[in-house]
Amino acid sequence: MYTARYGGKHGAAVELAVGAGLVAVRTRSRHMVSSPRPEGFELSERARQLVSALESVFQVPEAGVEVLRHARELSASDTEEVREELKTEPSIEFAGRTLVDEQSGAPVLYTENFFVKFRRDVSDRKCRALLEEHGLVVKRELDYATNAYFAGAPEGTGLAIFEIADALLESQLVQLCHPELVRESRNRASFPGQWHLRRTSITDQDIDAHANCESAWDLSQGAGMTIAIIDDGVDTDHPEFRTAGKVVAPRDVTRRVNDARPGNSDNHGTACAGVACADGIHGASGVAPAARLMPIRLASVLGSQAEADAFVWAAQNGADVISCSWGPVDGRWWDPNDPRHDQVVPLPDSTRLAIDFAATNGRGGKGCIIVWAAGNGNESCDNDGYASYERVIAVGACNDNGKRSAYSDFGDSLWCCFPSSDGIPSRTPGIWTTDRSGTPGYNPGQTSRGDAAGDYTNSFGGTSSACPGVAGVVALMLGRNPELRFDEVRDILRRSATRIDEAAGAYDADGHSTRYGYGRVDARAAVELAAGGPGPDEDEEPVENPYTAVHRAVQDVEIPDQGEATLALRVADTEPVRSIRVDVDIAHTFRGDLVVVLHPPEATGVGPVVLHDRTGGGAADLKQAWTPDTAPALAGFVGPSAEGTWSLEVRDRAARDTGVIRSWGLELGLG
Repeated sequence: MYTARYGGKHGAAVELAVGAGLVAVRTRSRHMVSSPRPEGFELSERARQLVSALESVFQVPEAGVEVLRHARELSASDTEEVREELKTEPSIEFAGRTLVDEQSGAPVLYTENFFVKFRRDVSDRKCRALLEEHGLVVKRELDYATNAYFAGAPEGTGLAIFEIADALLESQLVQLCHPELVRESRNRASFPGQWHLRRTSITDQDIDAHANCESAWDLSQGAGMTIAIIDDGVDTDHPEFRTAGKVVAPRDVTRRVNDARPGNSDNHGTACAGVACADGIHGASGVAPAARLMPIRLASVLGSQAEADAFVWAAQNGADVISCSWGPVDGRWWDPNDPRHDQVVPLPDSTRLAIDFAATNGRGGKGCIIVWAAGNGNESCDNDGYASYERVIAVGACNDNGKRSAYSDFGDSLWCCFPSSDGIPSRTPGIWTTDRSGTPGYNPGQTSRGDAAGDYTNSFGGTSSACPGVAGVVALMLGRNPELRFDEVRDILRRSATRIDEAAGAYDADGHSTRYGYGRVDARAAVELAAGGPGPDEDEEPVENPYTAVHRAVQDVEIPDQGEATLALRVADTEPVRSIRVDVDIAHTFRGDLVVVLHPPEATGVGPVVLHDRTGGGAADLKQAWTPDTAPALAGFVGPSAEGTWSLEVRDRAARDTGVIRSWGLELGLG
């Protein structure tokens, strides 16, 4: 067991173990060993056999490192044998051990580099002397923290880096120290507008109607799982789908080509894919950010053979979960007299048998898990032969108040619900997710409809959005326990769901509601049950857990030359602050002109805090974050409530250059 500590000698411990079946490989050419080998890249016959049995887990292109997993579970000794064999190859620089997080099982790489921060009063000479005493070389000083260094150990130090880090932390001179550890999930996070993933604040309103997804990421992010999105195509060039190995087996079953990009007016599939498994690197995270994406474009009419072909393709090409946000035409949800409310649309045999094939033969015989949008007609999904089919999971929608979305279909076939938009005015416009890049798509490039670049939309909704949300939760579950069968997945969703709107939900003796199924999906509880944990105890009172609230002010406010600009935001949280992080996004042609000041509410008892004071010289723009470690005055906010109006003031102190405040935010650990 190896331990790294974040937060100093008394900080949180990250427990790591050597991962059996995992090996980290760096080639001399920095070419990924799992990719097609270019000319001049040679491996022996034995090495080719070994590599063919390995699959890529994640890649670190900037370091030329790839983590690979053996197709079958190997013992530690067998893994060591593979590693030693690959090390003998002339084209491979090293084949090293890979650690795994004891809690989540996620692979973790160590780089023989360290972050070390000394006490503020320690001289640079003493800092460097202590690092040299432990065999470390300063690679660079870190200007974002006082007395902080990025240091490196000699090549080949290996797992001894943990002993070095422990020894440094024992010194009275050292405040913080840990090895540089990297993992696939390092850049993945929810974003402020994604209220369906966690509790957050939007337009100064506290939104607490989420599916507990971010909390589940401690246990699983869906790594190793593949979600097939059968829809009108996916913009596979979008930044959130472009990490190595993200997109697998794309297919257009209508045109019968291996290109799933959307047509001119096909926006739906890209948004669905984002809800399910967007990487979360740039502006939106999916429910299962580490899952792979299999985009299957279906532009044919309902009941076509292409419809059946889509399920067969998914099953034969490695899909674990299949998400379908389509079906018969809905009645007008607001019109009770629409005759389409009573229409019965059967499931064609061609499609039914294809679904049976996927549900029986997919996942190596365990069967694909198929999730279906219940429908948006405010009508019975029992009349929909697709959503009500016994081999799929029908998903309804609930809103940001924890009640049924006005359009969401109901019925005995409904299994669960997931957060989405509402059919009537509500506190949020809908779900923030990926949009087709640039001006095509739902957002033509307006911040009122997403982001200024047009890569994200803030108003996706319907059961179309709820369905890939549940597909993502299933991927989280399978990521922790890939042996689960369809019936086990459904049962876990049933047992872990949260009953919402109990008065109107009319849950029966078995816990089922025709409005909500078994309730709103709880991703954390579902993953715990999938992993063999206890899940929620219905006999116990719910416990208030500490949480992170994110507040953000987004508005382009002009900063006049030699003038001042202010952007305010309101915080409604009354709980004590445990931690604080402030970030700003300022576009400016000369950031050395700028002074940035945070003005807190008077009730905090803390005065204004200067975050930035004309540093950075002639560099453009200021995108930066501060914590008490980098701006010590922020520590004064820990303890009291943050309730009240906060404002960011930006002063331009020299002539000639101008800019705008794009946004700024507070991330508060509360409870």
